[in-house]
Amino acid sequence: MTNRIARTCALSGVLALAFAGALTPAANAATVVPALDADLTPVTLLGTNDFHGHFTKDFACTVATAEQEFPGSAFISAGDNVGGSPFESASQDDNPSIDYLNALKLQVSSVGNHEFDRGFDDLTGHVQSRAQWTYLGANVYKKGTTTPALPEYKVLDVNGVKVAVVGAVTTDTKNMVGADGIASINFGDPVAAVNRVAAKLKDGDPSNGEADVVVAEYHEGAPEGGSATLEQMESASPVFKNIVTKTSTNVSAIFTGHTHQLYDWDAPMPDGDGTRPIIQTDFYAHNLGILNLGYDKASGKVKQYSVANRKVTAPTDACGSLPAYTAAASIVDSANARAAQIGQQVIAQATGPITSALKPDGSRDDRLAESNLSNAIAQSYVDSLNAPGRPGSVEIGIMNPGGVRADLVPDAAGNLTFAQAAAVMPFNNTVATREISGATFVKLLEQQWQPDGASRPFLKMGLSSNVTYTFDETKPAGSRITSVMVGGKAIDQAAKYTVASNSFLMAGGDNFTALNEGGPISDSGLIDQGLFVEWLKAHSPVKPSYAKQSLSIHGQPTNVKAGEKVEFTASGFDMTSKNSPTNTSVEVSIGGHVVGTFPISAPRAATPPYPANHGEATISFTAPSDLAAGDAVITMKAKESDTTGSFPVTVEAGATTTPTPTTEPTTPTTEPTTPTAEPTTPTAEPTTPTAGSTSSTTGATETGSASDSASPSTTTGPKVDTDGVSNERAVTGLAGLAAVVVAAGAGIAMRLRRQS
Repeated sequence: MTNRIARTCALSGVLALAFAGALTPAANAATVVPALDADLTPVTLLGTNDFHGHFTKDFACTVATAEQEFPGSAFISAGDNVGGSPFESASQDDNPSIDYLNALKLQVSSVGNHEFDRGFDDLTGHVQSRAQWTYLGANVYKKGTTTPALPEYKVLDVNGVKVAVVGAVTTDTKNMVGADGIASINFGDPVAAVNRVAAKLKDGDPSNGEADVVVAEYHEGAPEGGSATLEQMESASPVFKNIVTKTSTNVSAIFTGHTHQLYDWDAPMPDGDGTRPIIQTDFYAHNLGILNLGYDKASGKVKQYSVANRKVTAPTDACGSLPAYTAAASIVDSANARAAQIGQQVIAQATGPITSALKPDGSRDDRLAESNLSNAIAQSYVDSLNAPGRPGSVEIGIMNPGGVRADLVPDAAGNLTFAQAAAVMPFNNTVATREISGATFVKLLEQQWQPDGASRPFLKMGLSSNVTYTFDETKPAGSRITSVMVGGKAIDQAAKYTVASNSFLMAGGDNFTALNEGGPISDSGLIDQGLFVEWLKAHSPVKPSYAKQSLSIHGQPTNVKAGEKVEFTASGFDMTSKNSPTNTSVEVSIGGHVVGTFPISAPRAATPPYPANHGEATISFTAPSDLAAGDAVITMKAKESDTTGSFPVTVEAGATTTPTPTTEPTTPTTEPTTPTAEPTTPTAEPTTPTAGSTSSTTGATETGSASDSASPSTTTGPKVDTDGVSNERAVTGLAGLAAVVVAAGAGIAMRLRRQS
């Protein structure tokens, strides 16, 4: 189907054909029209979804005005009225939001997944007891049964017409809230539940409920709205397609929610007889859905409808005389004042500022550079979702720098307030997860270099502490990330990793579209702001970390040969968050062998689109000669900040010296009767240690310096021979020792070497 503008154009053609007699609608067909016929009874429903505690005077005026404009209308919701709320509501247990919706005369709502954030008991206790509307959940059953755990429907009197609203919630709810809170209930198929209830309401049996019109409220919806078409969204989402194509013809209109999209589509009835509206109003009270059904009392059918999403605007003077508006506006004022008081409460302490990266002029929010605040938020996602009772299994946390809107600067006593923490992430996104491959994660890091035409050339992503990576900003796009380490191991590009972040970034926001190559998004139902406050409390006193998790490496080696020189340049050791230290040296090791400490010089220039790389070191060392062949890691650790970077290399064994034979010749002798060495010299192995001998065998203990000097050996063992003297003789036992002493006395320098 088409969007509203295109549909209106098409409508004029359809009506023309109808009037010409080319089209004869079936008796029970519903047709979309600009305005209802005067002989039909108007049934007006005002809809919202995903309100999430965003109470404003703007929305209050819009709703109150519509209620005056359409007398006898009913205000309904598709769920998520509470939970996922801003500080002003969340800090007061969402009580202001409930009171506000009461003032606007909300009559009925499907449950959303956020209604279960604090568990089923909180929903049926605190929330429902305060709310003057009825929560519906036709597909919410007592655990292990098909017994409804919530009301399934409610019949409203709308302009003299009995309108039954049936509510259902996404089955993903079980994956979005704490398992303990919903242990007593199950979530069934929402479409099957709506159809079951709608059939009862239209079967003519008053004992099980009857209604003139049935409307469905699904807390589930299309993955996209706007310019997307109904057909596209049916193809994109089997769940949404089921709602559109399998919801019973007993249902005359469908309100949706959950996906935070804006649309009002005309969907064909499953039996092909006319259409019905499918509507969602975006989120956070940005719009008010207005559905007018034209009910024919004579036939008991909905014949026509019009539908639109009305944009919320600033209050008008006329609203001042509307009781619903004045009551709601008063709640807004008192709730905001109370929130300001709560905001001053101390929630945690910090040993120093935790901030975004600072620009050269000292101002905040340098999105080209890594910051300890962005990294801390990424870590909070991992820790919070892996806490008992939470979804768990999160391996990597990520954070977009644009989502960090304020800094955490404690007062003189080290205190952090609720308001400070809330200001860091004011958008109140939910925290979501999705599974991506290691290769996709590398691509995600590549996308820090933004596409042409983006408002910023580079966005430095915050990462959980278990992730480090190296890059070379001079390389072509798509090849700048040179290595990634997760938990101290090179990332497995074929393996799957569960990443967590705010819902905005997880859906590919800020041009991080690689995330959309992963599996389906799993929304935790938890708000990033609330989780961060919780995390700060749990980690108080919070200590700022100045350890960078990414380094620029020019000339990064992939292969190293034992005993040979290794050279590269590393930069970016210094963070620029407030009070970050300036690093002066970096210790470098390979395969666990410390190979030297190198000075870090002043920062080198950073020119967009390259990230800021403050603090540079030229690293040059000789790989230890005893370095084992195979996989190894080169690690760099800066002294002052504890910045630690590493990358994997493959070690090749160094050149080895072929031992000189103890007897001559080295080729087979054709005349075995002629000795090739003096026959009187014993060839047996020594049974006592050779005093003063040295060893240069691979595997000997290294001191970490580039020196080749050998280590003393006191090992008793295999045959010893001398080199450097022509016609060498094998020496063993006391006779061998005596020969050495004599040779030494004669000024002949000899070295003893254990034969391998």
